[in-house]
Order: sequence, then structure tokens, then C-alpha cells
Amino acid sequence: MSFAPFKHVTAKHVLALALGVTATALAGCTSYAPAPKSFQEATIQPYRLDSGDRLRISVFEQPGLSNSYTVDQAGYVAFPLIGQVAARGQTLPALEGAIASRLKQGYLRDPDVTIEVDRYRPVFVMGEVGRPGQYSYVPGMTAQNAVAIAGGFTSRGNQRDVDVTRKINGQVITGRTTVAAPVLAGDTIYVRERLF
Repeated sequence: MSFAPFKHVTAKHVLALALGVTATALAGCTSYAPAPKSFQEATIQPYRLDSGDRLRISVFEQPGLSNSYTVDQAGYVAFPLIGQVAARGQTLPALEGAIASRLKQGYLRDPDVTIEVDRYRPVFVMGEVGRPGQYSYVPGMTAQNAVAIAGGFTSRGNQRDVDVTRKINGQVITGRTTVAAPVLAGDTIYVRERLF
């Protein structure tokens, strides 16, 4: 058997080929797509309700109906007289309209419903932070604010960017953003370890 085509292959060639394959493999491991456009747009859209949000629902001149209600794990609010009302994915004005519409069906002539978020669902801060865990969300919060509440970066924490997991239109998406990027209620912020 003849290996004539390979007679000029040296150890230097084999080493160069091995380094090239290794570099390509490592580049594939470390590359991470930045957050998609929809990810950033979600931060400027009207707030969408989900499980864990606590709402202050007021019905004008109806003190028996005005109270705090929590969006349950299934995404509903249990409201007196009308029962379960779908809240997951709704904006506040949409939920106000849904409750008012159901109350008009035999309960109140012209209900005036207003809703405020009493307590937002939490954010979760994980990875290279002092105290990983669940923390209260505040409107206008950035990833850096969330990390600070969670005890700050550890000495190994990457302080330039973080991975954020967010639910958008019912789909869970993870994207890499800067630490100055805004976060939303329900987001999970993950601080990676520095490479060096």
C-alpha cells in the first residue's frame, strides 16, 4: 500500500491542522447570539401580566369588590361574582375591560374598573453573584441593579454582560445583554464566570 500523497506531511502540518480544528471548535463553544430584536422591544411594550403579579383592583362605588388579587399559577385572577378571569399575557387596560364586561352581564349596570400592579412578580438572579435567589422587581430595574440587590458580582463574575431569560409572547428566550440593559418582572439574570 502506498502513501505517496502524504509523503510531504510533516509534524508541523499535523500540528497546524490540529490547532485549526481546536480553534474552530472553541469558537463554536464561546459564540453566543446577542438578544434578538424582540427581546429589546419587550422592555418598551406595555406591561404584560403573568403568574405571581399581585393586583389592586378597584370597582368604583363597590367596596366589596375592590381588593388585592394575585394572578395564580394557571394565569387567572379569581374575582367575586364572575369567577376566574384570564390575566396571563394581558395588559392592565385589557384586563380592566374584561372584568368590566363580565360584571355588566347581570351584576352591575356600568362598572368602572381600574387596576394597578400592587406587587410585580420577582426576578431571579443566578450565577456569579453574592446571594443568588429571587428578588422583588421594581419598574426601571436594570440587570446591574438586580445584581447589586443579589450581593453584587463575585470576584469571578463577568461584569460586562449577562444572560437574561425572558418569556415573550409565550415563548422563553435567552439573550446576552449589557449589565445596563433593562430587565422585566419574571426575568432570570445569569452572571457567567469570567474567562480570565
